[in-house]
Amino acid sequence: MTEEIQQYGVILVTAASKSEAEKIARSLVSSKLAACVTLFPVQSIYTWQNQIEDAEEWQLMIKSELVHFDALEAKIRELHSYDVPEVIALPIVAGSHPYLTWISQQVTPE
Repeated sequence: MTEEIQQYGVILVTAASKSEAEKIARSLVSSKLAACVTLFPVQSIYTWQNQIEDAEEWQLMIKSELVHFDALEAKIRELHSYDVPEVIALPIVAGSHPYLTWISQQVTPE
């Protein structure tokens, strides 16, 4: 695994609604914290405040450089309706060189 690949990641976030997911996605892309955000509906079962919850949510799959994780997390927390939003990063261990180059070209926050 090269150092170049290790700099990229997929960040997973769930949101309460499609509109909230779109708002977060557009903000991350327009602020150049993310190159791309893919959205899809999911059903989540989890424990919250000692209760088993079953919720329809929207999953955001955010592609970015991991060096921007702290700023990306801060932006998500600013826009998110949950007290404790899911914000987890998974490293990309392999990827198409042209695609990874494209991510780098898109993710250049001020």
